Amino acid sequence: MAARRKANRILAAVLIPLTLLTLAGMAMLWPSGSKEGISLANPYSAAPGVTFDTGTIQSVVSENCMQGIAQQGQGGQAQTQQGQQSQQGSDCTFAFTEPDKGGSPVKVVINPDVAKSHGVKPGDQIRYLNLSNAQGASASKGSPAFIFVDFVRTLPIVLLALLYAAVVIAVARWRGLRALIGLVGAYFVLASFMLPGLVEGKPPLLLALVGSTVIMIGVLYFAHGFSARTSTALLGTMFGLGITALLAAWATGAANLAGVGNHEATTLVNTSANISISGVILCGLIISGLGVLNDVTITQSSAVWELYELAPGSSARKLFTSAMRIGRDHIASTVYTIAFAYAGAALPILIIVMLYDLPLADTLTSAELSEEVIRTLVGSIGLVLAIPVTTLIAVLVVKATGVRAGVPEAQVLQATEPGGQGEPGMDDTGSLAAAALARRSRLSAAEPEDTPPTRRGRRADRG
Repeated sequence: MAARRKANRILAAVLIPLTLLTLAGMAMLWPSGSKEGISLANPYSAAPGVTFDTGTIQSVVSENCMQGIAQQGQGGQAQTQQGQQSQQGSDCTFAFTEPDKGGSPVKVVINPDVAKSHGVKPGDQIRYLNLSNAQGASASKGSPAFIFVDFVRTLPIVLLALLYAAVVIAVARWRGLRALIGLVGAYFVLASFMLPGLVEGKPPLLLALVGSTVIMIGVLYFAHGFSARTSTALLGTMFGLGITALLAAWATGAANLAGVGNHEATTLVNTSANISISGVILCGLIISGLGVLNDVTITQSSAVWELYELAPGSSARKLFTSAMRIGRDHIASTVYTIAFAYAGAALPILIIVMLYDLPLADTLTSAELSEEVIRTLVGSIGLVLAIPVTTLIAVLVVKATGVRAGVPEAQVLQATEPGGQGEPGMDDTGSLAAAALARRSRLSAAEPEDTPPTRRGRRADRG
């Protein structure tokens, strides 16, 4: 207990000042919330008389564009307009839609790109622009009165979110619920601190480091509890964040990442003089690796503790070697995770770049792909280096707590060292488990015959 208290004091002496420093930095960088000087047209704002309505599609037709528009009328009723129905022009897709607010079906014109790529069908819920009551609007002038805007996706997203929450809670139980609540808190920090800070021109490197550290402190302790195991993972995460931030700061300038070719970046450039696109990219490089970095550090910390539970008499070197075998497997799978996560999310861009028929080197360094390539490389380097550091810290902490209570240390060493009663050495994880099972068997066999079975099993488990 004295050794355990000493290890916890050392962890607290390191983490408490870092946490206080992070909170102080957050207070200094907290945005004012002012949007002065920002000029951004809201695509969902409407002119007087124009509304965004929702409805359910009843039927879909394809007809001449000019004829379909000329037939639009109030409430979707056809109007007779002699001489206005031109038979020339291409075909358009129209959806007769029943408004959710009630009334007769209206004739909504569907965007050509939506009609070609996904299409619409009866039963779809859509959001459309209602121009019928706009000042000066008239179907007889050749302009559509109802224009498709987007699909209504509320129901499927809510169902998926509920299913996700149910699965997480059913498998991970109380810890899964805490992780979901921690995720909500993380998005709160992102939306209320980091994003407004970027809009106001706060230092992007400090903003990303402080915000990411606050997120990791909250998520790790809230989901996994206050323990030496969690504190070890947090130290490894902070180290990985520092490495990632340094590499991201260097790569952003060295590779001249300016958001060229990105429509959203171009929009932000014209929105405010305080917004730095390179700063936004820098923040993105750091934030994108948070989830995977948290994953590898908490996994390595837990692996060290579990290996120690199996064979508490193993040396620090053997414990580190066994845990790093797990870490190397994790590194390999994580590299695939990051690469394929981007590939799956950016398939349209990859297809366009492929059709350019450029050499591979030119493709990977192009404006469209260079940012994502650098994001993958920077994040991967940070998490790969965090694994051995987290493992080393975990081994030092777990060895500082001594062997488990109730087991004589000499007996543990005899059961786990090479040559001890014919047991194998701790050269791999399998040997650790085999030695622990053999030790439990000897402890059970050493019990007197008159020992109650329940008590005997409890002693074996405690060993």
